Amino acid sequence: MTDDSALSRRNLLAAGAAITGALGLGGRANAAPPSPTVPADTGAVQGNRVMFPNWRGEGDKPPAPTPAPQPVAKRTGYCVVGLGRLSLDEILPALGQTKHARLAAVMSGSPEKARLVAQQYGVPEDAVYGYGDWDRLKANADVQAVYIVTPNAVHRDNVLAAAGAGKHVLCEKPMAASSAEAREMIAACERANVRLMIAYRCQYEPFNREVVRISRAGEFGRPRLIQAFNGQTSGLPEQWRLRRALSGGGALPDIGIYCLNGVRALLGEEPDQVTARIHSPPDDRKFAEVEESVSFTLTFPSGVIAQCMTSYGVHEARRLTVHSAGAEIDLENAFAYTGQRLFVTHRSGKAVTRDERRLSHKNQFALEMDHFARCVQEGRRPRTPGEEGLQDHVLMEAIYEAARTGAAVKVGPPAGRGPGLDVTRGPEPDEAG
Repeated sequence: MTDDSALSRRNLLAAGAAITGALGLGGRANAAPPSPTVPADTGAVQGNRVMFPNWRGEGDKPPAPTPAPQPVAKRTGYCVVGLGRLSLDEILPALGQTKHARLAAVMSGSPEKARLVAQQYGVPEDAVYGYGDWDRLKANADVQAVYIVTPNAVHRDNVLAAAGAGKHVLCEKPMAASSAEAREMIAACERANVRLMIAYRCQYEPFNREVVRISRAGEFGRPRLIQAFNGQTSGLPEQWRLRRALSGGGALPDIGIYCLNGVRALLGEEPDQVTARIHSPPDDRKFAEVEESVSFTLTFPSGVIAQCMTSYGVHEARRLTVHSAGAEIDLENAFAYTGQRLFVTHRSGKAVTRDERRLSHKNQFALEMDHFARCVQEGRRPRTPGEEGLQDHVLMEAIYEAARTGAAVKVGPPAGRGPGLDVTRGPEPDEAG
C-alpha cells in the first residue's frame, strides 16, 4: 500500500493529534473518560437481580430482563448418567446456559471417556463414577439430582438406583421400555421421597409453548384437526436404537413419541381411541427387530382428530400443524433442537395473510434442567412428572396393538383421574429468575 492511497502510520498519528486538538482536549487526551452515573446506564439492584430501564424507543421490542443466575453454590448439582452423543453434544454444553443448575458429577461405563469429560468441564476427579458406583454417589452431598441419558432399556434400573441413593431424577424419554417398568420407576421414587421428571424438552421450548397458548386460548377458534410429523433417516445397523432389547421399539418410542406427547400437551386432553399402521422394508436388515415407519390417528373427547406419522426412512422433517376454523398454525422444526419457525395463516380483511410470529430462541435442554432444578429446590411437582411418561407408554402400547390387529383400540385418561385438562402434568413452568 503506497502513501498515495492510505495514511502512513506517522501521518495517522499526526491526524489523530490534530483531531484531538480540534476537539479541545489538549493535555487531557489520556485522561480517563467519565463513568456512567445514571440508572439507565448502570442499572439498579432489586432483590436478586440487576434491573435496567427500557432504553429502546416505542417502535422496537423491549429487551428481555437481564439474566439473574443463582449463585453457583446454591444451584442444583447434577450428575449426568451416560456420556453418549446426546450428553456430549447437547446436555453438557447446555448446563453452561442454565441459571439454577450446575454440573457436579458424571457417570459412565467408560472410565477413559469419563475422566476426559470431567477434565473438560471442571468436574473433580472424585466425582467421576462408573455404573456400579451408586453407593459412592449416594455419599456425595454435592449432587442433588441425576440426569439419566442411557439407552431406554436400562432407564428403569438407573432410576431405581438413583432413588435408592436419595437423588432426584430427570430421565430422558421414552421413560422406559414398557408401561410396567414406568410404574415401577414412579413407585420407587415415591418410596424414596425423591422427584421424578421426564425430559420432554419441547414442553419447555418457547415456540411449542406458544402453539399451545394460541390453541388453548381459541385465538383463531378451537383446534379441529392436528398433523404431527417427525422423521429422519437411520444408518449404522449396529446402533442400539435398532436393537429391540435396548430400545423397546423403533421410530415410535424414539421420535414418534414427540408427535404423541406434543399433541397431548397441546390439547391437554387424553385421546379416547387410536388406530395405527406400521411398515418396515422387508429387505432392510436395519429393521429386522424394530419398525421403520408408523402412522397413527388419535381421536379426542372434544372431537379433535390428530394424524401423526413418524419414520426412520425419510429425509429429516419435523412439523406440527394445527387447523381451526380461523387459521392454520404451522410450526416448522417443531421437534428439533433448534430452528423453530412459527407461521399463522388467517384471513385479514379481504386478504389471507401468512404471518410469522418471531420469538427468542432458547436452549430447550437448559430450560428443562432449570425447571427441574427449581422443582428440587422449592419442593414442587415438575410439569412433566413420571405420570406423563407412563401415559405415553400406555398409548404407545395401544398404538402397537392397533397396528397388529388392524382395529381401533379404546383408551382414555389414567385410572383414577378425571376427564379434566393436564391430568398427568404438574404446574406450568416458570421461566422467571
